[in-house]
Amino acid sequence: MKTTALRISGICLLTYLVLVSVSLAQPPDKRIPNQDPSTKPINVKSEMRDAHKRWLSQDVGPIITEAERKAFLALTTDEERENFIGWFWDKRDPNPDTEENEYREEYYERIAYANEHFASGIPGWKTDRGRIYIRWGKPDSVEARPSGGSYDRPSYEGGGSTTVYPFETWFYRHLDGVGDGIEVEFVDPSGTGEYRIARNADEKDVLAMVPGAGLKTTELLGIDPKTNRLTNTNPSYQREQDGFFRRQDILRGLETPPGAKGTPDWLVSSGVTALNENPLTVDSRIDFFRLSDDKVMVAFTVQTDNRDLEFKNLGGLETARLNIFGRITAVSGKRTGIFEDSVTTNTTRNELAEMKDRRSIYQKMIALAPGTYKIDLAIRDIGTGNQGVVRQGFTVPKYDDVKLSTSSLMLASKMRATDTADTGRMFVIGSTKVVPNLAGNYQRGQEVGVYLQIYNAGIDQTTLRPAVDVEYVLTQAGREMLRQKEDWSGLSDSGQRLTLARLLPTEALSPGDYEVRVLTKDRVSGQVVEKASKFSVTK
Repeated sequence: MKTTALRISGICLLTYLVLVSVSLAQPPDKRIPNQDPSTKPINVKSEMRDAHKRWLSQDVGPIITEAERKAFLALTTDEERENFIGWFWDKRDPNPDTEENEYREEYYERIAYANEHFASGIPGWKTDRGRIYIRWGKPDSVEARPSGGSYDRPSYEGGGSTTVYPFETWFYRHLDGVGDGIEVEFVDPSGTGEYRIARNADEKDVLAMVPGAGLKTTELLGIDPKTNRLTNTNPSYQREQDGFFRRQDILRGLETPPGAKGTPDWLVSSGVTALNENPLTVDSRIDFFRLSDDKVMVAFTVQTDNRDLEFKNLGGLETARLNIFGRITAVSGKRTGIFEDSVTTNTTRNELAEMKDRRSIYQKMIALAPGTYKIDLAIRDIGTGNQGVVRQGFTVPKYDDVKLSTSSLMLASKMRATDTADTGRMFVIGSTKVVPNLAGNYQRGQEVGVYLQIYNAGIDQTTLRPAVDVEYVLTQAGREMLRQKEDWSGLSDSGQRLTLARLLPTEALSPGDYEVRVLTKDRVSGQVVEKASKFSVTK
């Protein structure tokens, strides 16, 4: 019996040890979070430096908008913050063509003035007077009663005599977003020199809470009880701007940072440096056309898929609306140009499905001097709020006065001579309307528009026609499919510019990828210029 018991005990012990060893050999349960800190990802977000915190809370506290504040706080690196600070001042620069930023210089002068004249135990920029001065500048006039004392109320304050605390009334002829003829009153009830913005005209009245003292005319006549001051009732003696609700509007406007021309708040609030969670698909291209010796016409073209847009019924038509914002900055950091436009796409309900298979296209032309720039383009679908952002550097070419040269080669989906209805509209280059095909996709049978300008071509003195040979060569996988010569039946737009506007047929082309080359040779100088672009043909 003892032997049997020992065997059973040994077997149980062996089984236990096997189970323990099997248990220890099992891989860890993936469902249990790993507690080893060395295996966790490192947070690489850069903490905001004290200088950036001071810039946000002190330097620009009175003028930064809520959308700008949120965008700045969302940035993760010092480089992004420095770029934001540069952008912040650039959008407020009243004259981007100068090296100085007049607004920024004046702004810091206001801070210095506020700290010197409005300090009262706290820095001047923190006081009510300092904040209004920094935000809105010097008032057009100031009425100051630094000692307070006896005061005869004007009729619009109710008349009668009283005693007042020290106070100042600042007058502004006009404040953007606030109104005209704005009076701002500051009162020092403590006598410490810290003037606080007044919510109503009675805050400066020392006797306001003393029964039977410092009565207004209407109170003396028994028309209004003095207790009405607490409820702002019976404002019959007040001016429009002294009414309770109008005064609240003015105070709210004074506390709202003045608007700065530059980037719309919808773009700032979504993040100046990043896309939102549902970005639009945006194609873009930049083309250059010589305008004069020192100016080049730059065409910025963007395109979105209609399937990404929201169409709503407006006036019986299914309508999608886009807001397009662009900011051009020179390599020096100076803002060179800003534009903002709204674009609509309309269709009937029956044709909506077909319209959604198409694209919406927009173009903006701006004259720029030769040099290096960058552009920030933001496209927003008003219906959904979805956005797409394009940031692209580009170099505006310097066109020589003598050397043979050409513009960008533009492939077009539509191309025709302009008429009176095209004046002031998009896609007009000289006397031709050219709608670019950004994707370069053509259906078989659709003509491929080829647009190019040639500069400084020689003239045949015998025929007085351009002494230039131009050939259009179409190839597929290196094999020549088509070759056409320009006959110059259209001649030029001016003595220094020749315009090529040719439609190439695709009926004989099989589906596939192609390349079109435009070869230009000046017979007088022997110079040769070649431009090429690719496209595809589908069934």
